[in-house]
Amino acid sequence: MNPYRAATILAWRLLAIVCVLLGVIGAFLPVLPTVPFLLVAAWAAGRGWPRLEAWLLSHPTYGQAIRRWRDHRAVPRRAKWLSSIMMAGSAVIMIVSPGIPLWVKIVVPLGMLLVAVWLWRRPEL
Repeated sequence: MNPYRAATILAWRLLAIVCVLLGVIGAFLPVLPTVPFLLVAAWAAGRGWPRLEAWLLSHPTYGQAIRRWRDHRAVPRRAKWLSSIMMAGSAVIMIVSPGIPLWVKIVVPLGMLLVAVWLWRRPEL
């Protein structure tokens, strides 16, 4: 195998591992989302680690969400609500927190609003 190809596969695998680890951490910490990291992990594994990709796609808890996103770019309504509530709560906490620059208190909630609008425009299955 040529060195460039080996390095590329290694990079995809490292990205997949890091994202799986972050996803596992997110399963226990409510502030860190699980599924988005697993989506990236499956995407990266598909480029350098087919066995990990197959495992993620067949996972009993998260496999359906990964397949639903891959096949239809769909997000369940429950996930949309949970994400929106968490973003709104984070925005409120940020706005009332002292010491945060005004521009951050404006830009970050606007960014979250854009993400929420994008999220609610995704299909549901």
